[in-house]
Amino acid sequence: MGEPAIVTEKLTKHYGEVRALVDLDLEVRRGEVFGFLGPNGAGKTTTIRLLLDFIRPTSGRASILGMDTRRESVEIRRRIGYVPGDLALYAHLTGRDTVAYFANLRRGVDRRYVDELAERLDADLDRKVGELSTGNRQKIGLIQAFMNRPEVLILDEPSIGLDPLVQRELQMLIREAAGEGRTVFLSSHTLSEVQRVADRVGIIRKGRLVETESVSSLRSKAIRRVEFQMDGPVDPSVFAGVAGVRDVTTEDNRVVISQEGRMDELLKTAVEKFTVIDMTVHEADLEEIFLAYYREP
Repeated sequence: MGEPAIVTEKLTKHYGEVRALVDLDLEVRRGEVFGFLGPNGAGKTTTIRLLLDFIRPTSGRASILGMDTRRESVEIRRRIGYVPGDLALYAHLTGRDTVAYFANLRRGVDRRYVDELAERLDADLDRKVGELSTGNRQKIGLIQAFMNRPEVLILDEPSIGLDPLVQRELQMLIREAAGEGRTVFLSSHTLSEVQRVADRVGIIRKGRLVETESVSSLRSKAIRRVEFQMDGPVDPSVFAGVAGVRDVTTEDNRVVISQEGRMDELLKTAVEKFTVIDMTVHEADLEEIFLAYYREP
């Protein structure tokens, strides 16, 4: 896949006594969607501002597309698309004028692609920005980020104000960008969105990266709930020694098991000891995994 799209090395930012970001080591590959997760104040936006050279690090360094984010920030901005979490646009301009303004800054874009984006996001480009709702302003921000087909997209809470249908269209745009070999750095606390589109996630807690892993790997490690319906009463002790089993509850012919890791031993035990009438597996979602990382020790 060549050199990484985004790299940080011991990236740190202090505001006086406040450690907003501490020793961030991160590598985002080309062509992947990387979800950057954390609640407000965890350090997500600080990281993005450092990557874009809006603020300077206390220590450490970062690069985008092999270019140093401090020395080559202008060239980097030519090759990325960005949606800030606190999007601000010119209220007196129409959506179309706003897009044209950013297109001129880009030295021109494919107008047909702009029209396609506006249609897919159901954006009203003929009204003044100041008359639009938060969600409709967000659509304009998304158009200007995607319209030059940038090599790297940095999206900070991009779904703010969007209705579910438009959120789904945005997710399709993100996956299409990755499918074309472009990179998406998606900072969000909307966990369902990240779960649908991300290849890998990084979880940041109090300015420190606590985990980086694929979504599928994180979910495979999480505790799932398995429900069996048997043809007769169940003795819960049968499952007590099975690998990964954390809790077993029974009610008549029904047994509910909390289990993590591989399921092969659990399934083998169930079918050897009982006649299984039905089975349901409730996989842990990203929200449950995320909350586990944020519980205080």
